[in-house]
Amino acid sequence: MNDVTRILNAIEQGEEKATDKLLPLIYEELRSLAAHKLARESPGQTLQATALVHEAYLRLMGAQSQHWDGQGHFFAAAAEAMRRILVERARQKKAGRRGGDHQRIGLEQGILVDEQEDPADHLLALDEALERLDTRDPVKANLVKLRYFAGLTKHQAAKALGISPATADRHWRYARAWLRMEILKKDA
Repeated sequence: MNDVTRILNAIEQGEEKATDKLLPLIYEELRSLAAHKLARESPGQTLQATALVHEAYLRLMGAQSQHWDGQGHFFAAAAEAMRRILVERARQKKAGRRGGDHQRIGLEQGILVDEQEDPADHLLALDEALERLDTRDPVKANLVKLRYFAGLTKHQAAKALGISPATADRHWRYARAWLRMEILKKDA
C-alpha cells in the first residue's frame, strides 16, 4: 500500500491530521492535472492551476465522509471535481446576463476545442453529452473524464478503471465518436 492510499484510509477512519499529510504528497500531481486541463482553456482564463487544485481539494475533503478505493479512485474523483468546477465557471460565463451566446461545434473538431470556438461553449456542450453517456455507459464516461479532463494516458486511465489498455482504447474510440454525434445532434 503506497503512502497516498494509506493516508486516504486514515482519513476514512477519522484521523484528524491525515488530511494535512495528504495534500503535500499529491499536490504536484493534482497541479499537473489542473495545468493540463487549463491549457485547453481560452487565453485570458482567470483561473490558475493552483486555484483549481485548491478548490477541487476542498470539495474532495469537504464535510461529507468519503470512501476512497485507492489512489486511482481518488484521482478520478479529483478529475471529476475539476471538471465540475470548470463547467460551473463556463455556465456562469455564458449566463444570459453575462452576454452568453452559443456557437455550433462541427464534426471536424470532434471533442477537441477549435481555436476560433469559445471554450466555454465547447465545455458546456461536452459536459451535457458526457452526462448522457454516463447514464448509458459509466465506464466509458469515466474514461473520457480521466483522459480528457485529468490528462491521464490510456494506460493510466485503464489502470484506474481496472480495465485493459486494449479495452480502454476501444472504449476511448467509441466514446469520442458517440460524444461527437451527441454534440452534433444537439446543435442541429
